[in-house]
Amino acid sequence: MKLVSNSQRILYELFVQEYQDNITYTDESEFFERFVAEQIMKPYDLSDEEIDNGVIGRGNDGGCDAVYTLLNGILVTEDIVNDISASKDATIDFVVVQAKRETAFGEDAIMKWKTVSENLLEIGVDDTHFDARYNEDLRSAFSLFRNLYVKLLRKTPKLNIHFVYSTFASEVHPNVVAQANELKAKLMQMYPSPKTSVSVNFWGADETLLAAQTQPEQKIQLSLTEQPINIGNHHDYITLVNLGKYYRFITDEQGNLRKYIFEANVRDYQGHNAVNQDIQTTLEAPATEDFWWLNNGITILTTEAVPVTTKELVLTEPEIVNGLQTSNEIFNFFTLHPDRIEIESRNILVRVIVPESEESRDRIILATNNQTNIPRSSLRANDPIHRQIELFFKGRGLYYDRRKNYYKNQGKKSSEIISVSFLAQCMISLLLQKPNYARARPSTVIAQDETYQKLYVDNQDLDVFYNAAFLGKKIEHCLKKSNKFTQAPKNDIQFYVLLHVVTKKVGRINITPKDLKEIELTYFSDNIIAEAATQVFTEYITLGGNGKVAKGSELIEKIKALISF
Repeated sequence: MKLVSNSQRILYELFVQEYQDNITYTDESEFFERFVAEQIMKPYDLSDEEIDNGVIGRGNDGGCDAVYTLLNGILVTEDIVNDISASKDATIDFVVVQAKRETAFGEDAIMKWKTVSENLLEIGVDDTHFDARYNEDLRSAFSLFRNLYVKLLRKTPKLNIHFVYSTFASEVHPNVVAQANELKAKLMQMYPSPKTSVSVNFWGADETLLAAQTQPEQKIQLSLTEQPINIGNHHDYITLVNLGKYYRFITDEQGNLRKYIFEANVRDYQGHNAVNQDIQTTLEAPATEDFWWLNNGITILTTEAVPVTTKELVLTEPEIVNGLQTSNEIFNFFTLHPDRIEIESRNILVRVIVPESEESRDRIILATNNQTNIPRSSLRANDPIHRQIELFFKGRGLYYDRRKNYYKNQGKKSSEIISVSFLAQCMISLLLQKPNYARARPSTVIAQDETYQKLYVDNQDLDVFYNAAFLGKKIEHCLKKSNKFTQAPKNDIQFYVLLHVVTKKVGRINITPKDLKEIELTYFSDNIIAEAATQVFTEYITLGGNGKVAKGSELIEKIKALISF
């Protein structure tokens, strides 16, 4: 690959450094697909785990190296589609990525996209007819999108289909552009709605390099309407902020919502429900009353609030913990009416708080989000046990990401970060012997009170959590670097492998917290894990070797039969 421009050389050197620093990928081409997907998905602020799960390019991928489906900017997974409530004016984003370490854009990639769209984007298609042509990950990703779209169809969702083609190229040949236009026309025929948009974007070295060098801002300026009221001795403030200025605060230079500043807020944006419709009506109405008279306002937590002028604060690592619905409606309003940003005269009430401790921060989040009926499961990452797990892990080289992407934004390696859902999957696989449930419902494994009670309330031993996470991460690493399995089987069997190696070590199926606490971590060598993975994979293939097998109960019985005591 001959690199001519400076952008190409810099991008290549940056990619090589990232590749050399990773410990899970052994193939440069595969890592490039993941590297590019991360850059393209930055506006959605996905975790490393979420990015990894979307990368599916391993052969028979139809020219799709990564696929993601999002609802109102939030990643949708298979286990939550049935629980999603249809709302008016919902927005679905379907993102398909192709990444090639080449210096040109080729027609072949677009032609593959045209074919895969014809085969897998038709509503009602039976994709089992294509099981020999497309891998299971790809078929599942497209099926997820179709199921979500059909579920929301009566509410006429806004649909954005994005195809992104990334290479080291600096220009696009007209023939490739013509193929892209044909693809867009084809998809508009398949989804003929005024609320559908289709884009084919070509990311050359310049675009990918710009995204790779863009990081979330640690400090963001908040412009005020008047001099703020300083409360107490901790630089806490109450202030009014012009609605247009607040829109600028919550969006980046490209006009995208800064999703990472909303991560501490436990409520997902609910779309245009009755409350949010009232907010939007207030925004649309003539300004007979100021907006803050009719709205409860916004609460922002920050590690530091520095007044640089009488009408300007600089906030370090701000987190909007109350006001997600209002913020989204303000974002939607000014996105539709950009001409009104500079002439807006109304204000919103903003509280800026600098918590003294993590405990204080969590109490504020709980208090500000308990004013409406929110499922207790949404608040669980703020329970004391999770804060204790975070501190315990940190002293042992792991980082418990109870605040999504907190450690990623601090530059910690993905191999060291343990998500809330990943730890729960490990715990439910071991203590409840349900790796099938862990595989089938990764986003909701601790939503049930009974499950949560068994995993986090009855058991309070931090060594148990650490040992489960350490072994789960080690098995994940061993499977990722193995060339014996494609991506789909790796995802399907990893928690079965975890159950297999631990039950074999402790000598019984019913693993107790005491067993996990006392287990010798150094025993689990790469060879032992590889042997167990081969045995599990053999049984998995015998039963059919697909996601249905991994989410059923038969494979568990096969694993139990493998273990002789």
